[in-house]
This record gives sequence, C-alpha cells and structure tokens, in this order.
Amino acid sequence: MSLEIKNVRNIGISAHIDSGKTTLTERILYLTKRIHKVHEVRGKDGVGATMDSMALEKERGITIASAATYCTWNGYEVNIIDTPGHVDFTMEVERSLRVLDGAILVLCAVGGVQSQSITVDQQMKRYNIPRIAFINKCDRSGANPFRVIDQLREKLGHNAIALQIPIGLEAGHEGVIDLISMKAFYFEDEWGKTVKTDEIPDALKDEAAQKREELMEAASIFSDDLTEAILEEQEVSAKLLAGAIRNGTIKRKLTPVLMGSAYKNKGIQPLLNAVTDYLPSPREVESHALDISQEETPVALTADDKEPLVALAFKLEDTPYGQLTYIRTYQGELKKGNTVYNVRSGKKIKIGRIVRMHADKMEEVDKIPAGFIGALFGVDCASGDTFVEPGMNLSMSSMYIPKPVITLAVKPADYKSETNMSKALNRFTKEDPTFQTNYNPETGETLISGMGELHLEVYLERMKREYSVALHTGEPQVAYREAITQQSQFDYTHKKQTGGAGQFGRVIGYMEPTEEEFEFENKVSGGNIPTLYIPACEKGFRECMKKGPYMKFPVTGVRVVLNDGSSHSVDSSEMAFQAAARGGFQQAYHKAGPVLLEPVMKVAVETPDEYQGNVMGSLNQRRGVIIGVQDEGVSTVIEAHVPLAEMFGYSTVLRSLTQGKAQFTMEFETYKEVPKSVLQEIEKNLRQSSKTAAQ
Repeated sequence: MSLEIKNVRNIGISAHIDSGKTTLTERILYLTKRIHKVHEVRGKDGVGATMDSMALEKERGITIASAATYCTWNGYEVNIIDTPGHVDFTMEVERSLRVLDGAILVLCAVGGVQSQSITVDQQMKRYNIPRIAFINKCDRSGANPFRVIDQLREKLGHNAIALQIPIGLEAGHEGVIDLISMKAFYFEDEWGKTVKTDEIPDALKDEAAQKREELMEAASIFSDDLTEAILEEQEVSAKLLAGAIRNGTIKRKLTPVLMGSAYKNKGIQPLLNAVTDYLPSPREVESHALDISQEETPVALTADDKEPLVALAFKLEDTPYGQLTYIRTYQGELKKGNTVYNVRSGKKIKIGRIVRMHADKMEEVDKIPAGFIGALFGVDCASGDTFVEPGMNLSMSSMYIPKPVITLAVKPADYKSETNMSKALNRFTKEDPTFQTNYNPETGETLISGMGELHLEVYLERMKREYSVALHTGEPQVAYREAITQQSQFDYTHKKQTGGAGQFGRVIGYMEPTEEEFEFENKVSGGNIPTLYIPACEKGFRECMKKGPYMKFPVTGVRVVLNDGSSHSVDSSEMAFQAAARGGFQQAYHKAGPVLLEPVMKVAVETPDEYQGNVMGSLNQRRGVIIGVQDEGVSTVIEAHVPLAEMFGYSTVLRSLTQGKAQFTMEFETYKEVPKSVLQEIEKNLRQSSKTAAQ
C-alpha cells in the first residue's frame, strides 16, 4: 500500500446477466499475475471462477454477492469489485458503486444494451461514476460492436466513442486496432499473454483513419490544444489525444469504448491500460460528507492520509471468524489499534484486525490509507455506517435501497430449525437491506421479502446449507399496497371516561392523494390542539399507514392535513390524540375511494425469432402490456409491463415455450391499480386464509 494515491484505481465491473463480467475479471487477475490458473464460470474442473467463491455461485454459474480483489498493472494498483448481473441482486451492485471511483460497463457484442445494462447505467449515474465500456464476445456469431455503440448513444444517452476497431469478427476475430497509436494488436499463445504489435492491415486502413477522425472530433471538445492541432492540421500525438479522452471521461461527458473477447483472451491488456489511463484516481473524484451539527451541510473530503479520518462501511459479511465489514476510506488513515467513532450509533470502536480481500481469501495489513478499500474484523456496525475520528460529526450520504416486491411465508419444521432460522434471518437482514423479515402472529408464519423469486430462493437454500434449517414454504405473496383516490374529511372525537382522569382528543381535517408515501401538514391555529400534542397526532396517522383499513395492506400516497380540533385541560394526553388520529384516519379512509395497487414489473424477454409469437402470447395471457419489440440480430427482445402476481413460475413456462433458448429479466417499474376482476379473486383468497387462520 506504499503506492502513490495517483496510481490507485477503484473500479467496478458491471453488466447485464451473462455479458461476461466474471470471465473478464478472471482474465484480468490472470494477466496481472494475481492468479496462476484460469477457472471458468461453468468450468468442467468444478472449481468455478475465482470471484464466485460461494458454493451456490459455482453451481448456478452466476454471481450472487459482489466480491472484492486487487491487482497491479504497470505500476498502478487496481481495486476491483465484480458485481452480480441479475436484477434480484441489485443491492450488491448499488453498494459497490457507492464506494467506487470508476467502472467498466461490459456489453455483449450480440445482445448489446440489454435491460439490466440500463439499470446498471442508472446506478452509475446516481453516484456520478465515470466509466469505460467494453464490448465483449466479439467472437460470437452475430457480433456487431458498432451497433452496440449506437445503442449506447440512443438507449443510454452516452457520448460513446470507439478507441478501437476489431480485426475480424465472429470466428474470424483476431485482435483489435488501437485508434490512438494507430497500431494493430494481436493476442498470442493460449491465454493471450503475448501482445504482438503490428501495422494496420491494408484492408482496414481506410476504416481506421475514418474512425480516428471521429475520435479526434469527439475528444477535441475536452482539449483546446487538441482543437488547435486539428485546425492547424498538425500531427496529433497519442499523448495529446489520450489526455483529451481522459478529461472527457472524468467529467462523465465521454464514454471510451474498447472491444474484444474475454473468453478467447483478446483485448484484456488494452482494457487494463484504458482503466489506468482514463479512469480517475481517488484524488480526482469529488467526495462529500454531511456535517450533522450544521444541518447536514456538505463538506468536501480529500483523499489525504494526513487529514482526519472519514470512512464508510458499505458491506457486511458473516464469516467463521466473526463479522467482516468492508470499508472504503475517503480521508485520513484507518490504522490498527486506533479508536474511531461510529456516527450513527454514537459508539467508540477500537480497530483490531484489518485485512485486504481477494475474493474469499484475505491478507493482514496494518492500515487502510485514504482512497483504498479494505475490511475489518470484530466491529459491530450496520451497512452504511460512517467511521470518523472522535470529536467529528460527519456522515457519508446513505445508499439508495430499493423496496422489496415479493414475499414468501416460511415456517420452521421443528424447534431446532426455529432457533437456527432466527440466527440465519438476523444475519441475512443485516447483510442485505433488500432482504426483509416480518412475523405474522395470526398465522404463526415468518414472512421473508426480497427483490424476486431467485433472490428468496438463494436465501432459502443458504438457510438449508449453512444453518441446517428444515422449512415449509407457503405461496409467494405479492407486496400489494393500498391508496386513496379522492379527498375526504374527518372530524373525530376520542372520548373515554373511566374512574379518575379520562381521555379526550378531537381532530378535524382532511386526507387526499399525493405522490409521496406520506405527508402530514399542521394547519391548526389558535392553540385548539396544544403544540405538544401535534407530533402525537402525526404518529397516530402514520401508524395507520402500516395496515390499511380496506384490505389490511400497507397504505401509500396519503397527505393528511390537520386544520382544527379541541382538547381538554385534564383529560387530553398524547395517547388520547394518537387514538383520535387513528379514529380520524379510519373515518375518512373509507370515504376517500380506497383502491388496491399491485407492483408492475418491467419484463424483457430475449428469444430466437421463431418463438416471438409464443412469447408475446404468454405475456398477454399474464395481463402484460407489450411496450416494445426489437430485432437484435438473430434474436428478438420483447419488453412488456406485467403485474408481478402473474410472473411466478414464468421461467419454467418460458423454457418449455422456447426449448430453453429464451431468457428474461424483470425489475420493478411502478404500482398500478388492480383490475376489478382480479380484485375479487384477491378478496376471496384473503377471506379463505382468514378462515384457515381462525381454525
């Protein structure tokens, strides 16, 4: 860790599922001599890729949890986080991007910009991440990198510009032409370790010259010297052109595009050079903390070891040696033996064991300097906690946490399983904020909620394997919501007289629909309701949002305005006004036109052309609305909005419809009102389950 901070790169590798992220990371680790043998994602050796260290990841051939590692390349240290591509594990991508300075967006040369590519790109935008794009799988039949560059511009709004053109495509893919040095690169021997530099083949000289002109034109906006050189028709040096590309990339106004084939070991070294040349060091990225004592005023941080410490815990993991907390140090140094302050909990913590991660392996270190990523053992904290030097009151901004959309009822088979399940759920909910649990006292079932069927399936499997839990699972339940459609008045008096002091509180006002989850406005004047009871009124209204009077689902989109009321000098209390608010809510709610909302998912199905009709028919049967159909070479991508309730078991149906050749992804889009015919069915099911619970 003695490297200068300007030679450090913290990057993430993100993409749509099956674009080759983990394969690319494996090749990077091999070529930087971090590992000595390449293992494939679905390898015959049964070992699995280095970054897929969990048994489930090796079996399924997918990345479930983000994994951190680091390597060195030409005097630079590159910290890498390999993230999952499946939308069910979107939180892993979210928290990784929160602490990174740059990213590689991997795209398939055949599939192009796919649904999850769009989601990942939005996440990168949320955290202002500069990125370079790598168009992978140029050796596949139907590969067309320039069509993918057009999609980057049209679908993602990137100012994407090619730094390379391919030498051959599909089975004839041999290497790439670098448009900055105007040289051809061929990757020799079995693992592409030897890069042979040659002159550009005659057949590609004109195309290379034309593409270099386009590159210079795009980069000239970010360099006056380059603009001047072009206008005066001088020779443009590689250094001048690279400097302009770097400026544009760091400002997030330019996306350099490289290409190759990770599986065939082509194009990896130029990609590593691009990471070090164009992505920023920790010093070149703006980082801010919020000053809690100054109404959360933003405070600029500098990646300097000598400044006071500010570090963020962004991921937790349970290991045989205790809790492992992944840390990014933004300012100062996190040293072994130092005492730090957890801003959220207000507790002081002594730093014990510090490690650096390489997938599931680790090495001991004495400190994590500014700009680096490491991990701590034996620290009790939550994901998203900020560590600072004692006496400071700064907090890093929180991560965006998507809301779960699917719920499953689980019941342990015996007492031992019940104890173990409790331990497992405590651990999983602490590690993953999108995995949530609730207990239903009526049915005696525990409800687990997550981002999709695969998300919950993985956690159920982990409970069985890691905690020996025997479970009975109930039907998946959709996270329905209730909402109101019109304004409605309330005037409710809560009056209770028993021996001694009674209870009295009166609330008058109205409720109406709003875009926000819940809004409360106090318009009471003249002290009709004493100021100290207003928070109790708000609390009473908020409590009612947890379980709606209509169909007992959580309520969303309600604005409550309290404009009058009355109190009693002896009998009024916080409890009385909370009860009055609850009564007022119930009174107005039924008159406000309550409706049931269901989560609607954005579904993207990629299928061979011959099955297009079958797939569209299957989506229509599921109350789906087709919003777009696009030809992507030999396959078709169908995008639709489909209610989540209709998507259970769809993967099996899709496989049988398309002989296993189609795949789909889905992510939450919005909440929409449930049609009347479906509503009757839900009401009937609710009545049935209430009867069963009563028996």
